[in-house]
Amino acid sequence: MNEPVHVIGMGLGPSDLTAFHLALIDRAAVLVGGKRHLSYFRDAKALKKEISSPVSGVLDFIEQHMADGPVVVLASGDPLFFGIGKTLIDRMDPDQVIIHPNVTSMAAAFARLKLPWQDAAWVSLHGRDNMPALAKAMDDKDLVCVLTDPENDPWAVKKQVDIHDYAWQMWVLQNLGAPEEKIFSMDEQIDEHTNAPPIFAQPNVVVLKKGDLPAPPGPLRLGTPDNRFVHEKGLITKSPVRVLSLAALALAPDNTLWDLGAGSGSVGIEATLFLPDGFVYAVEKNQTRAAQIKANVERYKVKNLSVIQAELPHGLANLPTPDRVFIGGSGKNMDQVLDVVAEVLIPLGRIVVNTVLIETLHLAVSVLEKKGFDVSLTQAQISQSRNMPWGRRMEALNPVWIIAAEKGKV
Repeated sequence: MNEPVHVIGMGLGPSDLTAFHLALIDRAAVLVGGKRHLSYFRDAKALKKEISSPVSGVLDFIEQHMADGPVVVLASGDPLFFGIGKTLIDRMDPDQVIIHPNVTSMAAAFARLKLPWQDAAWVSLHGRDNMPALAKAMDDKDLVCVLTDPENDPWAVKKQVDIHDYAWQMWVLQNLGAPEEKIFSMDEQIDEHTNAPPIFAQPNVVVLKKGDLPAPPGPLRLGTPDNRFVHEKGLITKSPVRVLSLAALALAPDNTLWDLGAGSGSVGIEATLFLPDGFVYAVEKNQTRAAQIKANVERYKVKNLSVIQAELPHGLANLPTPDRVFIGGSGKNMDQVLDVVAEVLIPLGRIVVNTVLIETLHLAVSVLEKKGFDVSLTQAQISQSRNMPWGRRMEALNPVWIIAAEKGKV
């Protein structure tokens, strides 16, 4: 039976190979790799095959020569991170392929910049038009690594950076591990408006680190775009749902509003537009999100909103009696929160609950009706346009239940 094919990740170069790797290469009868990788082993006695298009021809070559002795395939970085490892496994019996992992260009890039990367996203533009994926990664994450190619180069990435809502630090790391390795800071070293902007050497990777959200381009208004609020991924009441929820609250100018499970604070902050003589108390258990509410309050110069960091239903005992209550999040304590709120809410006061969970919908409606509230339901199923290379498509938001409940006179 033929010996399995050994696929060895080269890491950043020969210096990342272990003695075990080198021994495998030394005993190989057939050595397959890119031109640069094969150049490191000119003196090897093995039959050499350069990887070129179409890859199917290389795979045919490997299968034809497996009977000649050990076959070793040299791969960039890690063979299973956009490498030839998956291609070989798909083509051959997996038991006939042994993968030897190594340092990826992504890991090396973050190491060079001394940035922890356990929460980073990666996007490959290598051989593909994947700008929508890059835009989404930039929306969702604070740290992004981009694998480029000569067409989708760092300048193409910078165009996406320039139109994004947040400011970003951007680095280009080229020829990692080679003597000609170089790191560019696009913020400090590169001026794209010079007569001769640099052409970056291949291979290179781009690292993006999210900075601050710039000052809002316009005033606070009903339905302020989500991207104008500082917020954690997904933890914001979407603009159209926010409008419906505020309408359901039926705010009066002098109302006191409790915004519970406030997240980014977007509902409470927009509510202040309708409360010239009223006040909002935003309660949020998460320290980071509480800080985001304060940042949004500062961004829009809101004067009639206070932030309380507490896990519901704690933190409510010392607040002024509410006229209106919005519950955007309460975790598993919804029944306890409603018990407290229903007790202290003024007669004819209103509670609005937003939820995407059927279980929470059932629980909230059941509790409120048992307490004598007049309950109405609205389900918001909203789609928004997203730009595509040649037009627009519609992307659905999660359906949201808006539960509006009014307390009786007594």
